[in-house]
Amino acid sequence: MALRNSAARYGSVAIALHWGVAALVVTQFVLASLAEAAEESGSLMGQVMWLARHKSVGITILGLAVVRIAWRLATPVPAHPAGMPGWQRLAASGAHWALYALLFALPLTGWAMSSAANFPVSVFGMLPLTDFVAADDGLMRTLSAVHEWLATALFVLAVVHILAALKHQFVDRDGTLARMFGAGGAR
Repeated sequence: MALRNSAARYGSVAIALHWGVAALVVTQFVLASLAEAAEESGSLMGQVMWLARHKSVGITILGLAVVRIAWRLATPVPAHPAGMPGWQRLAASGAHWALYALLFALPLTGWAMSSAANFPVSVFGMLPLTDFVAADDGLMRTLSAVHEWLATALFVLAVVHILAALKHQFVDRDGTLARMFGAGGAR
C-alpha cells in the first residue's frame, strides 16, 4: 500500500493516523469514565491517576491532530464517490473539518482547565507542560463545562461519522469505508 493518498483510496499514513486517533479518542472516553468512577467511590488517588493518563492521551491527540492536518494539506484526500449528491459532499467535508476542530479544541480546553485549576499537565510524566492560563476557579468551572460540551459534540459527531460510513458501505455500496481500511476505492 502506498504511503500517500491516491485518487481512489487513502494511503497508509492517513489510515494509520485515522485509526490511531480514533482509538485514542475511545480511550479518552474510557479514561474520563474511570476518573469519574474513582471520584464517586471516594478514591482521590485513583481519580488523579486516571486524569493524569487522560491528560497525557489528550496532549498526544493534539500532537497527532497537528500531524493529521499537515498530512491532509500535503496529501489531498481521495475524491468523493461518483454520483454522491452535492449536499452529502458538503456535509462530509463539514463533518471532517468539525472533527478536526474538536481534536484541537478538546485537548486545549482540557489543558486550560487544568491550568486554571492549578493542576499540572504532563505527557506521561516525562514532559511537563507550561500552564497557559492563570489559576482561576471561575475560569476552571467555565472551561470544565465547555470541555464537557465539546466531548459530547465529539461523541455525537463521531457516531454520525460512523453511521454515514456504514451507510455508504452497506446501502450505497460505493466503497467509501473500504478506502479507510486500505482496500478498494470508489466504484
